[in-house]
Amino acid sequence: MAVLVATLFTAWTPAGLIPGGLEQFQIITPGHADSPAATVKVTQPASPRIGLIAGHWSTKSEYYDPGAVCSEALGGTKEVDVNYDVAARTQQMLEAQGYDVEILEEWDDQLSLYRGMALVSIHTDSCDYINESAKGFKVAPSSANTISERLAACLIDRYARITQMPLHPGITPDMTSYHVFAEIHNETPAAIIEIGFLNGDHEILTTDPGRIASGIANGILCLVRNEAITPPATQTPKP
Repeated sequence: MAVLVATLFTAWTPAGLIPGGLEQFQIITPGHADSPAATVKVTQPASPRIGLIAGHWSTKSEYYDPGAVCSEALGGTKEVDVNYDVAARTQQMLEAQGYDVEILEEWDDQLSLYRGMALVSIHTDSCDYINESAKGFKVAPSSANTISERLAACLIDRYARITQMPLHPGITPDMTSYHVFAEIHNETPAAIIEIGFLNGDHEILTTDPGRIASGIANGILCLVRNEAITPPATQTPKP
């Protein structure tokens, strides 16, 4: 019955127009919940809400932290502004699909034992030039439960496919030991995503945030709808 309801809901859901025509939202459905690639059963949590943390953002002056700040040559872009913009767009996209979504602050009191269908913290990587390889996104799951690993896999799959950005291997201790993972309820699927480098990926992050948000929204939908993750096609090595 659960699979039938999920399938009907997915089929009924429109192809994703935000009210007022603010944002086009591409929804991808690579498979059904009963396909071999979907191996983790997602159970209904105590709260049906979805949480989005806008990295570094706070309404309290004592917690003000702009995160990475770019030079004037890159417009003085602040990480916190990029994070919040993407979080707000992601919220709109998911709400248009019928979900209850809230944007949380980096140090939000509501994070204590937070329960929900999913929680994703949105951050952006360094604005300093490191090298030519400093491009792409990173994802790290909470180690509290296996569903978080499924959330991370969904985010990686959908984000890469929609943004066409590479997955960067440089996961840091700040990601794997992210403070929020120790604060929320241990049954909440949670992950942190570094959506790109403010230096190497500056153009897409600042001129096409809708595509960035669409990658995150589709990753979350992959989890909560228990969609399949299509393995990448095997490539034949060149001689």
